[in-house]
Amino acid sequence: MEKAEKKGLVIVYTGDGKGKTTAALGICLRATGHDLKSVIVQFIKGSWKYGELDGIKKLSPNVEIYQKGLGYVGIRGDKHDKSEHIKVATEALEFSRELMLSGRYDILILDELNLAISLKLIDIEDILKFIEQKPRTMDIIITGRNADERLIDKADLVTEMKEIKHPFHKGVIARKGIDY
Repeated sequence: MEKAEKKGLVIVYTGDGKGKTTAALGICLRATGHDLKSVIVQFIKGSWKYGELDGIKKLSPNVEIYQKGLGYVGIRGDKHDKSEHIKVATEALEFSRELMLSGRYDILILDELNLAISLKLIDIEDILKFIEQKPRTMDIIITGRNADERLIDKADLVTEMKEIKHPFHKGVIARKGIDY
């Protein structure tokens, strides 16, 4: 009996709880164990130093990561006009399309894309068209809170992270290696 060709999935990790990017990175770790190639494009993150940047280097050459954002939009000392955020998000989407169509990767992670959509940096219609161009066997993982209902409908798997309890509410600040 012939083995059927793998159909790639569209996976969405969303919700207000922690763990969306971490879940996507967990898939990278698992995929590396099977010698699959993953690439991560971060749409919002860009101005802070995140632990995953150095951690991913240890999974090289199977995993690559690209920070394309200017940092969080409208908060945490954002010094950029929204038009600048829109410009880099649009460029990040085109960069992601090139990666997706290159044939070099099995998994494409679009980190914080849901947030970029909800902040109106990227139009949801552009993302739905993007997904239509996905190679048949590629898996695409989209992270970030506030996933658009149309994306949820299009996805094969959606997980919502729900916050039950968070140490921040007791005054515990973000910790290296756990939160970033």
